[in-house]
Amino acid sequence: MRFPRLAAGLTAAGLALAMTACGSAEKTVDQQPQSSDGALVGVTMPTRSSERWIHDGDNIKKALEAKGYKVDLQYAENDIPTQANQLENQITKGARVLIIASIDGTAITSQLQTAADNKIPVIAYDRLIRNSPNVDYYASFDNFKVGQQQATSLLTGLKILNADGTPGTAKGPFNIELFAGSPDDNNATFFFNGAMDVLKPYVDDGTLKVKSGQTDFKTIAILRWDPATAQRRMEDLLTSAYNDGSKVDGVLSPYDGLSIGILSALKSGGYGTAGQPYPIVTGQDAEVASVKSIIAGEQYSTIQKDTRELAKVAVDMADAVLQGNKPEVNNTKDYDNGEKVVPSYLLEPVIVDKSNYKKVLIDSGYYTEDQLR
Repeated sequence: MRFPRLAAGLTAAGLALAMTACGSAEKTVDQQPQSSDGALVGVTMPTRSSERWIHDGDNIKKALEAKGYKVDLQYAENDIPTQANQLENQITKGARVLIIASIDGTAITSQLQTAADNKIPVIAYDRLIRNSPNVDYYASFDNFKVGQQQATSLLTGLKILNADGTPGTAKGPFNIELFAGSPDDNNATFFFNGAMDVLKPYVDDGTLKVKSGQTDFKTIAILRWDPATAQRRMEDLLTSAYNDGSKVDGVLSPYDGLSIGILSALKSGGYGTAGQPYPIVTGQDAEVASVKSIIAGEQYSTIQKDTRELAKVAVDMADAVLQGNKPEVNNTKDYDNGEKVVPSYLLEPVIVDKSNYKKVLIDSGYYTEDQLR
């Protein structure tokens, strides 16, 4: 059984919905006033507690201001009512475009309706906003592929696969545990489904064993991507499923913050010594702490999503609608938010491990060497 990328293909009704969506976007563009000089753009990010969102916000603000726009950048610290109020304030201030990285992709429907009533285009940033027809564009990465890459790096770390994708020397069985992201974040299901698309055949043939038996998304999901919650769950797994002397060989972690919490629990459980090395632990976002952990031989891998490029895509989208043009997209079929298929631009993620972090992160200028010492 494969985990489908989409629940179903587009039916005739779905195609009609997509056409309606595109028509709505074009109408929004047409209604923009001719002059956009100094226009205000509202940007809302989920939290400052994750360094990636700080980079995202800074990159977007800098790029928009370089184009002559004013920017209202807000962080909601993972509090849904706060983000809702921030959006309402931005609309009141006269924002001409909203760029939103939502905390809960279903919780701001009324604010989006107000934006639509005021002819304000909405760009969903990295996280798809669900259950609203008032989402005009979506800028993100190929999130299904992110999950596939996380699973592939887990298999590579276990030596089930070689780096080139050919079968490795290890045959298993290996004990693994699964973690998933926040259930209110649409991306979390894409990550999980992508990972299971790769891992399930190995679970089915016995190469991989989820010793806890916990494989259901709702069971393994970590609300708000909270590292402390992930650490407690890993501690509970060690106590309940590994109290017979067996060892954890690998952990599918969808985010670096969770990986740090998971590794902390493993360290407390006796892992990280010469006789008991850490399991293969994956991650995402190439956060500094996790890259340092990879260099130190603790976390095995992460997925880099170059936030500089994502910010550029979102800014180009905002600039296009403000100038009365139609933004560039490269996907018009995969991101159905429950009300419409949202025209999207998807970027390519990259697997990072100890063998290539210098090339991917330092040589590209994403980090300096000093930042990773």
